Amino acid sequence: MIVNSLSLCYHNKLILAPMVRVGTLPMRLLALDYGADIVYCEELIDLKMLQCKRVVNVLSTVDFVAPDDRVVFRTCEREQSRVIFQMGTSDAERALAVARLVENDVAGIDVNMGCPKEYSTKGGMGAALLSDPDKIEKILSTLVKGTRRPVTCKIRILPSLEDTLSLVKRIERTGIAAIAVHGRKREERPQHPVSCEAIKAIAETLSIPVIANGGSHDHIQEYLDIEDFRQATAASSVMVARAAMWNPSIFLKEGLRPLEEVMKKYIRYAVQYDNHYTNTKYCLCQMLREQLESPQGKLLHAAQSSQEICEAFGLGAFYEETARELDTRRAELLARTPEAVEEPAEDTSGIIKMAVKFDRRAYSPQVTPKMCLLEWCRREKLAQPVYETVQRPLDRLFCSVVTVAEQKYQSTLWDKSKKLAEQAAAIVCLRSQGLPEGRLGEESPSLHKRKREAPDQDPEGPRVQESAVPGELCKKPFVALGSGKDSPLEGW
Repeated sequence: MIVNSLSLCYHNKLILAPMVRVGTLPMRLLALDYGADIVYCEELIDLKMLQCKRVVNVLSTVDFVAPDDRVVFRTCEREQSRVIFQMGTSDAERALAVARLVENDVAGIDVNMGCPKEYSTKGGMGAALLSDPDKIEKILSTLVKGTRRPVTCKIRILPSLEDTLSLVKRIERTGIAAIAVHGRKREERPQHPVSCEAIKAIAETLSIPVIANGGSHDHIQEYLDIEDFRQATAASSVMVARAAMWNPSIFLKEGLRPLEEVMKKYIRYAVQYDNHYTNTKYCLCQMLREQLESPQGKLLHAAQSSQEICEAFGLGAFYEETARELDTRRAELLARTPEAVEEPAEDTSGIIKMAVKFDRRAYSPQVTPKMCLLEWCRREKLAQPVYETVQRPLDRLFCSVVTVAEQKYQSTLWDKSKKLAEQAAAIVCLRSQGLPEGRLGEESPSLHKRKREAPDQDPEGPRVQESAVPGELCKKPFVALGSGKDSPLEGW
Protein backbone atom coordinates (compact mmCIF):
# COMPACT_ATOMS: atom_id res chain seq x y z
CA MET A 1 0.00 0.00 0.00
CA ILE A 2 1.27 3.48 -0.89
CA VAL A 3 1.87 5.62 2.16
CA ASN A 4 0.50 9.17 1.90
CA SER A 5 3.41 11.57 1.61
CA LEU A 6 1.73 14.21 3.76
CA SER A 7 -0.22 13.10 6.83
CA LEU A 8 -2.99 15.08 8.49
CA CYS A 9 -3.81 14.46 12.14
CA TYR A 10 -7.50 13.89 12.81
CA HIS A 11 -7.22 13.66 16.60
CA ASN A 12 -8.71 16.38 18.80
CA LYS A 13 -9.66 18.64 15.91
CA LEU A 14 -12.40 21.20 15.35
CA ILE A 15 -13.70 20.74 11.81
CA LEU A 16 -15.93 22.76 9.50
CA ALA A 17 -18.32 20.28 7.89
CA PRO A 18 -18.91 20.04 4.13
CA MET A 19 -22.00 22.14 3.34
CA VAL A 20 -23.46 22.72 -0.11
CA ARG A 21 -23.44 26.42 -1.08
CA VAL A 22 -21.76 27.30 2.23
CA GLY A 23 -18.35 25.63 2.17
CA THR A 24 -16.76 27.90 -0.41
CA LEU A 25 -13.41 29.63 0.12
CA PRO A 26 -14.64 32.71 2.09
CA MET A 27 -16.43 30.57 4.69
CA ARG A 28 -13.52 28.17 5.00
CA LEU A 29 -11.04 31.00 5.59
CA LEU A 30 -13.38 32.60 8.12
CA ALA A 31 -13.68 29.30 10.02
CA LEU A 32 -9.89 29.00 10.10
CA ASP A 33 -9.65 32.56 11.46
CA TYR A 34 -11.94 31.64 14.31
CA GLY A 35 -10.14 28.47 15.32
CA ALA A 36 -11.19 25.59 13.08
CA ASP A 37 -8.34 23.13 12.54
CA ILE A 38 -9.66 21.50 9.37
CA VAL A 39 -12.17 22.75 6.78
CA TYR A 40 -14.10 20.75 4.19
CA CYS A 41 -15.23 22.12 0.86
CA GLU A 42 -18.78 21.46 -0.31
CA GLU A 43 -19.37 18.14 -2.04
CA LEU A 44 -18.20 18.36 -5.67
CA ILE A 45 -19.26 15.74 -8.20
CA ASP A 46 -16.53 13.69 -9.88
CA LEU A 47 -17.89 14.04 -13.41
CA LYS A 48 -17.93 17.82 -13.14
CA MET A 49 -14.44 17.96 -11.68
CA LEU A 50 -13.02 15.77 -14.43
CA GLN A 51 -14.02 18.42 -16.98
CA CYS A 52 -12.05 21.09 -15.13
CA LYS A 53 -8.65 22.60 -15.82
CA ARG A 54 -6.38 23.86 -13.08
CA VAL A 55 -5.56 27.55 -13.43
CA VAL A 56 -3.94 30.18 -11.25
CA ASN A 57 -5.98 33.35 -10.88
CA VAL A 58 -4.91 36.98 -10.54
CA LEU A 59 -6.55 36.64 -7.10
CA SER A 60 -3.62 34.37 -6.11
CA THR A 61 -6.02 31.45 -5.97
CA VAL A 62 -5.89 28.05 -7.61
CA ASP A 63 -9.09 27.49 -9.56
CA PHE A 64 -10.53 24.37 -11.11
CA VAL A 65 -12.50 25.74 -14.04
CA ALA A 66 -15.21 24.04 -16.09
CA PRO A 67 -15.36 24.34 -19.91
CA ASP A 68 -17.98 27.09 -19.55
CA ASP A 69 -15.43 29.11 -17.50
CA ARG A 70 -17.30 28.57 -14.24
CA VAL A 71 -15.09 28.08 -11.21
CA VAL A 72 -16.05 24.74 -9.65
CA PHE A 73 -13.45 24.73 -6.85
CA ARG A 74 -11.32 27.62 -5.65
CA THR A 75 -8.61 27.38 -3.01
CA CYS A 76 -5.54 29.33 -1.88
CA GLU A 77 -2.19 28.75 -0.23
CA ARG A 78 -3.38 29.73 3.22
CA GLU A 79 -5.72 26.74 3.55
CA GLN A 80 -3.68 24.25 1.54
CA SER A 81 -2.52 22.26 4.57
CA ARG A 82 -5.98 22.16 6.16
CA VAL A 83 -8.62 21.93 3.44
CA ILE A 84 -10.27 18.60 2.66
CA PHE A 85 -11.65 18.06 -0.80
CA GLN A 86 -14.96 16.19 -0.56
CA MET A 87 -16.21 14.52 -3.69
CA GLY A 88 -19.41 12.84 -4.72
CA THR A 89 -18.63 9.66 -6.62
CA SER A 90 -19.87 6.16 -7.33
CA ASP A 91 -16.92 4.95 -9.35
CA ALA A 92 -13.44 4.08 -8.08
CA GLU A 93 -11.51 5.07 -11.20
CA ARG A 94 -13.27 8.41 -11.54
CA ALA A 95 -12.68 9.09 -7.87
CA LEU A 96 -8.97 8.40 -8.26
CA ALA A 97 -8.74 10.64 -11.33
CA VAL A 98 -10.30 13.52 -9.35
CA ALA A 99 -8.03 12.89 -6.39
CA ARG A 100 -4.96 13.07 -8.60
CA LEU A 101 -6.27 16.26 -10.19
CA VAL A 102 -6.53 18.12 -6.88
CA GLU A 103 -4.08 16.36 -4.55
CA ASN A 104 -1.32 18.96 -4.92
CA ASP A 105 -3.64 21.72 -3.72
CA VAL A 106 -5.45 20.10 -0.78
CA ALA A 107 -4.62 18.36 2.49
CA GLY A 108 -6.90 15.37 2.14
CA ILE A 109 -9.55 13.60 0.07
CA ASP A 110 -12.99 12.70 1.41
CA VAL A 111 -15.78 10.67 -0.15
CA ASN A 112 -19.33 11.69 0.66
CA MET A 113 -21.33 8.67 1.78
CA GLY A 114 -23.76 10.46 4.06
CA CYS A 115 -25.82 13.08 2.22
CA PRO A 116 -29.38 11.76 1.65
CA LYS A 117 -30.50 14.44 -0.80
CA GLU A 118 -31.30 13.59 -4.41
CA TYR A 119 -28.56 15.81 -5.87
CA SER A 120 -26.11 13.61 -3.99
CA THR A 121 -27.74 10.17 -4.14
CA LYS A 122 -28.56 10.20 -7.84
CA GLY A 123 -26.15 8.04 -9.74
CA GLY A 124 -25.44 5.98 -6.62
CA MET A 125 -23.51 8.69 -4.77
CA GLY A 126 -23.83 10.02 -1.23
CA ALA A 127 -25.94 7.99 1.18
CA ALA A 128 -26.85 5.64 -1.70
CA LEU A 129 -23.41 4.09 -1.26
CA LEU A 130 -24.36 2.84 2.22
CA SER A 131 -26.36 0.03 0.62
CA ASP A 132 -23.39 -1.11 -1.48
CA PRO A 133 -20.45 -2.02 0.82
CA ASP A 134 -18.55 -3.66 -2.04
CA LYS A 135 -18.51 -0.40 -3.98
CA ILE A 136 -17.52 1.52 -0.85
CA GLU A 137 -14.59 -0.80 -0.32
CA LYS A 138 -13.44 -0.55 -3.92
CA ILE A 139 -13.61 3.25 -4.01
CA LEU A 140 -11.77 3.76 -0.74
CA SER A 141 -9.13 1.08 -1.40
CA THR A 142 -8.42 2.56 -4.83
CA LEU A 143 -8.02 6.05 -3.38
CA VAL A 144 -5.80 4.93 -0.50
CA LYS A 145 -3.48 3.09 -2.85
CA GLY A 146 -3.48 5.68 -5.59
CA THR A 147 -3.27 9.11 -4.00
CA ARG A 148 -0.62 10.83 -1.91
CA ARG A 149 -3.11 12.42 0.46
CA PRO A 150 -4.94 10.91 3.44
CA VAL A 151 -8.34 9.53 2.50
CA THR A 152 -11.48 9.71 4.64
CA CYS A 153 -15.20 9.21 4.20
CA LYS A 154 -18.34 10.59 5.80
CA ILE A 155 -21.25 8.24 6.52
CA ARG A 156 -24.60 8.05 8.25
CA ILE A 157 -25.62 5.28 10.62
CA LEU A 158 -27.60 2.31 9.28
CA PRO A 159 -30.98 1.16 10.66
CA SER A 160 -29.30 -1.35 12.97
CA LEU A 161 -26.21 -0.81 15.10
CA GLU A 162 -24.93 -4.27 14.18
CA ASP A 163 -25.00 -3.45 10.47
CA THR A 164 -23.39 -0.07 11.14
CA LEU A 165 -20.50 -1.62 13.06
CA SER A 166 -20.01 -4.26 10.39
CA LEU A 167 -19.80 -1.56 7.72
CA VAL A 168 -17.36 0.71 9.56
CA LYS A 169 -15.03 -2.19 10.34
CA ARG A 170 -14.97 -3.04 6.66
CA ILE A 171 -14.30 0.63 5.85
CA GLU A 172 -11.43 0.75 8.35
CA ARG A 173 -9.73 -2.20 6.63
CA THR A 174 -9.39 -0.16 3.42
CA GLY A 175 -6.67 1.89 5.13
CA ILE A 176 -8.45 5.24 5.39
CA ALA A 177 -7.12 7.81 7.85
CA ALA A 178 -10.39 8.66 9.64
CA ILE A 179 -14.15 8.34 9.36
CA ALA A 180 -16.76 11.05 9.97
CA VAL A 181 -20.10 9.81 11.30
CA HIS A 182 -23.33 11.77 11.12
CA GLY A 183 -25.35 10.25 13.95
CA ARG A 184 -28.63 10.00 12.08
CA LYS A 185 -30.13 7.49 9.68
CA ARG A 186 -30.49 8.23 5.99
CA GLU A 187 -34.17 9.18 6.27
CA GLU A 188 -33.75 11.33 9.39
CA ARG A 189 -33.48 15.12 9.42
CA PRO A 190 -32.18 17.71 11.91
CA GLN A 191 -35.39 17.64 13.92
CA HIS A 192 -34.65 14.01 14.76
CA PRO A 193 -32.28 13.51 17.71
CA VAL A 194 -28.70 12.66 16.87
CA SER A 195 -27.60 9.30 18.20
CA CYS A 196 -24.56 9.94 20.38
CA GLU A 197 -24.73 6.30 21.46
CA ALA A 198 -24.26 5.03 17.92
CA ILE A 199 -21.28 7.31 17.30
CA LYS A 200 -19.81 6.22 20.64
CA ALA A 201 -20.18 2.55 19.74
CA ILE A 202 -18.35 3.18 16.46
CA ALA A 203 -15.58 5.12 18.20
CA GLU A 204 -15.09 2.31 20.71
CA THR A 205 -14.98 -0.28 17.91
CA LEU A 206 -12.47 1.34 15.56
CA SER A 207 -8.81 2.16 15.99
CA ILE A 208 -8.82 5.05 13.47
CA PRO A 209 -10.09 8.51 14.48
CA VAL A 210 -13.86 8.94 14.46
CA ILE A 211 -15.22 12.42 13.76
CA ALA A 212 -18.62 13.10 15.36
CA ASN A 213 -21.12 15.08 13.30
CA GLY A 214 -24.77 16.08 13.63
CA GLY A 215 -24.79 17.88 16.97
CA SER A 216 -25.70 21.41 15.90
CA HIS A 217 -29.45 21.06 16.37
CA ASP A 218 -29.47 19.53 19.86
CA HIS A 219 -26.04 19.95 21.40
CA ILE A 220 -23.87 22.75 20.02
CA GLN A 221 -24.75 26.38 20.60
CA GLU A 222 -21.36 27.67 21.80
CA TYR A 223 -17.72 26.67 21.90
CA LEU A 224 -17.86 24.68 25.16
CA ASP A 225 -20.67 22.54 23.74
CA ILE A 226 -18.31 21.17 21.11
CA GLU A 227 -16.20 19.42 23.73
CA ASP A 228 -19.32 18.16 25.52
CA PHE A 229 -20.51 16.61 22.25
CA ARG A 230 -17.10 15.03 21.70
CA GLN A 231 -17.16 13.45 25.14
CA ALA A 232 -20.74 12.25 24.73
CA THR A 233 -19.75 10.44 21.53
CA ALA A 234 -16.23 9.38 22.64
CA ALA A 235 -15.09 10.68 19.27
CA SER A 236 -11.59 11.85 18.38
CA SER A 237 -12.82 15.09 16.81
CA VAL A 238 -16.00 17.06 16.13
CA MET A 239 -17.32 18.28 12.80
CA VAL A 240 -19.71 21.25 12.98
CA ALA A 241 -22.18 22.20 10.25
CA ARG A 242 -25.22 24.37 11.05
CA ALA A 243 -23.84 25.97 14.19
CA ALA A 244 -20.81 27.09 12.14
CA MET A 245 -22.98 28.26 9.27
CA TRP A 246 -25.06 30.41 11.67
CA ASN A 247 -21.95 31.92 13.26
CA PRO A 248 -18.48 30.68 12.22
CA SER A 249 -16.99 32.09 15.43
CA ILE A 250 -18.44 29.00 17.15
CA PHE A 251 -14.85 27.68 16.91
CA LEU A 252 -13.48 30.57 19.00
CA LYS A 253 -12.44 29.66 22.56
CA GLU A 254 -13.26 33.16 23.77
CA GLY A 255 -16.88 32.76 22.71
CA LEU A 256 -19.13 33.90 19.87
CA ARG A 257 -18.34 37.22 18.24
CA PRO A 258 -21.16 39.69 17.42
CA LEU A 259 -22.93 38.57 14.28
CA GLU A 260 -22.49 41.86 12.42
CA GLU A 261 -18.73 41.69 12.98
CA VAL A 262 -18.66 38.11 11.67
CA MET A 263 -20.76 38.98 8.63
CA LYS A 264 -18.59 41.94 7.70
CA LYS A 265 -15.49 39.79 7.93
CA TYR A 266 -17.14 37.19 5.71
CA ILE A 267 -18.10 39.87 3.17
CA ARG A 268 -14.50 41.09 2.99
CA TYR A 269 -13.30 37.58 2.16
CA ALA A 270 -16.11 37.17 -0.35
CA VAL A 271 -15.07 40.36 -2.18
CA GLN A 272 -11.33 39.70 -1.97
CA TYR A 273 -11.78 36.20 -3.36
CA ASP A 274 -14.49 37.13 -5.85
CA ASN A 275 -17.26 34.95 -4.49
CA HIS A 276 -20.36 35.25 -6.64
CA TYR A 277 -22.79 37.65 -5.00
CA THR A 278 -25.69 35.18 -4.94
CA ASN A 279 -23.58 32.70 -2.99
CA THR A 280 -22.43 35.45 -0.63
CA LYS A 281 -26.03 36.55 -0.18
CA TYR A 282 -27.16 32.99 0.55
CA CYS A 283 -24.56 32.51 3.29
CA LEU A 284 -25.34 35.87 4.88
CA CYS A 285 -29.04 35.01 4.94
CA GLN A 286 -28.22 31.79 6.79
CA MET A 287 -26.36 33.86 9.38
CA LEU A 288 -29.15 36.42 9.78
CA ARG A 289 -31.86 33.77 10.20
CA GLU A 290 -34.62 35.41 12.27
CA GLN A 291 -33.22 38.87 11.53
CA LEU A 292 -34.02 38.66 7.81
CA GLU A 293 -36.93 41.08 8.31
CA SER A 294 -34.72 43.67 9.99
CA PRO A 295 -33.80 46.83 8.01
CA GLN A 296 -30.38 45.37 7.24
CA GLY A 297 -31.94 42.05 6.30
CA LYS A 298 -34.22 43.80 3.82
CA LEU A 299 -31.25 45.64 2.30
CA LEU A 300 -29.45 42.33 1.93
CA HIS A 301 -32.49 40.71 0.34
CA ALA A 302 -32.72 43.54 -2.21
CA ALA A 303 -28.99 43.47 -3.10
CA GLN A 304 -28.24 42.41 -6.68
CA SER A 305 -24.44 42.57 -6.68
CA SER A 306 -21.45 42.29 -4.38
CA GLN A 307 -21.22 46.06 -4.39
CA GLU A 308 -24.80 46.41 -3.16
CA ILE A 309 -24.18 43.81 -0.43
CA CYS A 310 -21.16 45.80 0.69
CA GLU A 311 -23.18 49.01 0.70
CA ALA A 312 -25.86 47.35 2.84
CA PHE A 313 -23.21 46.67 5.49
CA GLY A 314 -21.35 49.99 5.24
CA LEU A 315 -18.51 48.47 3.20
CA GLY A 316 -19.01 50.39 -0.04
CA ALA A 317 -15.60 52.07 0.15
CA PHE A 318 -13.96 48.69 0.79
CA TYR A 319 -15.58 47.24 -2.33
CA GLU A 320 -14.44 50.13 -4.52
CA GLU A 321 -10.89 49.96 -3.18
CA THR A 322 -10.72 46.19 -3.73
CA ALA A 323 -12.06 46.54 -7.26
CA ARG A 324 -9.43 49.18 -8.05
CA GLU A 325 -6.67 46.98 -6.64
CA LEU A 326 -7.80 44.07 -8.79
CA ASP A 327 -7.90 46.25 -11.90
CA THR A 328 -4.40 47.49 -11.10
CA ARG A 329 -3.08 43.95 -10.74
CA ARG A 330 -4.63 43.01 -14.07
CA ALA A 331 -3.12 46.02 -15.76
CA GLU A 332 0.32 45.35 -14.30
CA LEU A 333 0.32 41.79 -15.54
CA LEU A 334 -0.86 42.88 -18.96
CA ALA A 335 1.88 45.51 -19.08
CA ARG A 336 4.52 42.90 -18.31
CA THR A 337 3.33 40.66 -21.15
CA PRO A 338 2.04 42.92 -23.92
CA GLU A 339 2.48 40.27 -26.56
CA ALA A 340 -0.37 38.32 -24.99
CA VAL A 341 -2.84 41.16 -25.46
CA GLU A 342 -4.81 40.52 -28.57
CA GLU A 343 -7.34 42.77 -30.23
CA PRO A 344 -10.18 41.32 -32.30
CA ALA A 345 -8.95 39.58 -35.41
CA GLU A 346 -10.98 41.71 -37.80
CA ASP A 347 -9.63 44.70 -39.63
CA THR A 348 -10.66 47.43 -37.20
CA SER A 349 -10.91 50.18 -39.82
CA GLY A 350 -14.46 51.40 -40.12
CA ILE A 351 -15.55 50.06 -36.73
CA ILE A 352 -17.41 52.60 -34.64
CA LYS A 353 -15.99 52.46 -31.11
CA MET A 354 -16.91 53.89 -27.73
CA ALA A 355 -15.62 53.25 -24.21
CA VAL A 356 -18.82 51.91 -22.64
CA LYS A 357 -19.81 49.14 -20.25
CA PHE A 358 -23.15 47.55 -19.48
CA ASP A 359 -24.17 48.24 -15.86
CA ARG A 360 -27.17 46.05 -15.18
CA ARG A 361 -28.34 48.29 -12.33
CA ALA A 362 -28.98 51.12 -14.79
CA TYR A 363 -31.45 49.10 -16.85
CA SER A 364 -34.87 47.63 -16.33
CA PRO A 365 -34.79 43.86 -15.70
CA GLN A 366 -37.18 43.42 -18.63
CA VAL A 367 -35.32 45.62 -21.14
CA THR A 368 -31.66 45.44 -22.16
CA PRO A 369 -29.62 47.04 -24.97
CA LYS A 370 -29.50 43.80 -26.95
CA MET A 371 -33.28 43.52 -26.82
CA CYS A 372 -33.69 47.15 -27.89
CA LEU A 373 -31.30 46.70 -30.80
CA LEU A 374 -32.97 43.49 -31.95
CA GLU A 375 -36.41 45.10 -31.85
CA TRP A 376 -35.19 48.14 -33.79
CA CYS A 377 -33.70 45.91 -36.49
CA ARG A 378 -36.97 44.04 -36.82
CA ARG A 379 -38.97 47.25 -37.13
CA GLU A 380 -36.56 48.55 -39.77
CA LYS A 381 -36.68 45.18 -41.56
CA LEU A 382 -32.93 44.73 -41.14
CA ALA A 383 -31.14 41.45 -40.59
CA GLN A 384 -30.80 40.69 -36.89
CA PRO A 385 -27.56 41.84 -35.20
CA VAL A 386 -24.57 39.52 -35.48
CA TYR A 387 -22.17 39.39 -32.53
CA GLU A 388 -18.56 38.26 -32.87
CA THR A 389 -16.87 37.87 -29.49
CA VAL A 390 -13.24 37.12 -28.71
CA GLN A 391 -11.52 36.29 -25.45
CA ARG A 392 -8.13 37.71 -24.58
CA PRO A 393 -5.86 34.81 -23.50
CA LEU A 394 -3.93 36.59 -20.77
CA ASP A 395 -6.75 37.83 -18.54
CA ARG A 396 -9.61 35.95 -20.24
CA LEU A 397 -11.65 39.13 -20.67
CA PHE A 398 -14.08 39.50 -23.59
CA CYS A 399 -14.66 41.99 -26.38
CA SER A 400 -17.57 41.86 -28.79
CA VAL A 401 -18.21 43.44 -32.17
CA VAL A 402 -21.80 43.70 -33.38
CA THR A 403 -22.65 44.08 -37.06
CA VAL A 404 -25.85 45.90 -38.02
CA ALA A 405 -26.61 46.85 -41.63
CA GLU A 406 -22.99 46.05 -42.59
CA GLN A 407 -21.62 48.49 -39.99
CA LYS A 408 -19.56 47.21 -37.06
CA TYR A 409 -19.73 48.58 -33.52
CA GLN A 410 -17.46 47.82 -30.57
CA SER A 411 -16.77 48.93 -27.02
CA THR A 412 -13.09 49.54 -26.35
CA LEU A 413 -13.51 48.26 -22.77
CA TRP A 414 -13.00 44.54 -22.25
CA ASP A 415 -15.45 42.76 -19.96
CA LYS A 416 -15.57 39.74 -17.69
CA SER A 417 -18.18 37.76 -19.63
CA LYS A 418 -19.32 37.21 -23.19
CA LYS A 419 -22.83 38.41 -22.38
CA LEU A 420 -21.66 41.68 -20.85
CA ALA A 421 -19.35 42.34 -23.82
CA GLU A 422 -22.24 41.82 -26.24
CA GLN A 423 -24.45 44.20 -24.28
CA ALA A 424 -21.69 46.84 -24.44
CA ALA A 425 -21.41 46.44 -28.21
CA ALA A 426 -25.17 46.86 -28.52
CA ILE A 427 -24.97 50.09 -26.50
CA VAL A 428 -22.36 51.49 -28.89
CA CYS A 429 -24.62 50.79 -31.84
CA LEU A 430 -27.72 52.27 -30.21
CA ARG A 431 -25.94 55.42 -29.06
CA SER A 432 -24.38 55.90 -32.47
CA GLN A 433 -27.86 55.84 -34.00
CA GLY A 434 -29.39 58.02 -31.27
CA LEU A 435 -31.72 55.18 -30.25
CA PRO A 436 -33.10 54.35 -26.78
CA GLU A 437 -31.13 51.59 -25.09
CA GLY A 438 -33.46 50.68 -22.24
CA ARG A 439 -31.91 52.66 -19.40
CA LEU A 440 -34.12 53.31 -16.40
CA GLY A 441 -36.10 56.51 -16.86
CA GLU A 442 -35.51 56.45 -20.61
CA GLU A 443 -38.35 56.15 -23.06
CA SER A 444 -37.81 52.72 -24.55
CA PRO A 445 -39.21 51.31 -27.74
CA SER A 446 -42.16 49.00 -27.21
CA LEU A 447 -40.99 45.43 -27.20
CA HIS A 448 -43.16 42.56 -28.28
CA LYS A 449 -44.34 40.57 -25.30
CA ARG A 450 -42.89 37.20 -26.03
CA LYS A 451 -40.53 34.79 -24.41
CA ARG A 452 -36.89 35.12 -25.33
CA GLU A 453 -36.51 31.86 -27.13
CA ALA A 454 -33.63 32.81 -29.42
CA PRO A 455 -30.00 33.05 -28.30
CA ASP A 456 -29.80 36.67 -29.38
CA GLN A 457 -32.55 37.47 -26.92
CA ASP A 458 -30.83 36.13 -23.82
CA PRO A 459 -28.88 39.06 -22.44
CA GLU A 460 -27.66 38.40 -18.93
CA GLY A 461 -30.90 36.82 -17.81
CA PRO A 462 -31.19 34.85 -14.57
CA ARG A 463 -29.16 31.69 -14.47
CA VAL A 464 -30.43 28.39 -13.25
CA GLN A 465 -27.79 27.90 -10.55
CA GLU A 466 -26.13 31.28 -10.33
CA SER A 467 -25.41 30.81 -6.62
CA ALA A 468 -23.16 27.85 -7.29
CA VAL A 469 -20.86 29.96 -9.40
CA PRO A 470 -18.12 31.88 -7.62
CA GLY A 471 -16.78 34.92 -9.40
CA GLU A 472 -18.00 38.45 -9.96
CA LEU A 473 -15.00 40.78 -9.95
CA CYS A 474 -12.84 38.21 -11.71
CA LYS A 475 -15.08 35.30 -12.59
CA LYS A 476 -12.82 34.20 -15.41
CA PRO A 477 -9.52 32.62 -14.50
CA PHE A 478 -6.61 34.90 -15.28
CA VAL A 479 -3.75 32.82 -16.55
CA ALA A 480 -3.27 29.07 -16.66
CA LEU A 481 -0.14 27.62 -15.14
CA GLY A 482 -1.07 23.99 -15.47
CA SER A 483 -2.96 21.60 -15.31
CA GLY A 484 -33.33 21.86 -4.86
CA LYS A 485 -36.15 23.38 -3.34
CA ASP A 486 -35.27 21.82 0.01
CA SER A 487 -32.50 23.35 2.00
CA PRO A 488 -29.26 22.11 0.44
CA LEU A 489 -27.87 21.55 3.93
CA GLU A 490 -30.77 19.34 4.99
CA GLY A 491 -29.50 16.05 6.23
CA TRP A 492 -25.81 16.84 6.53
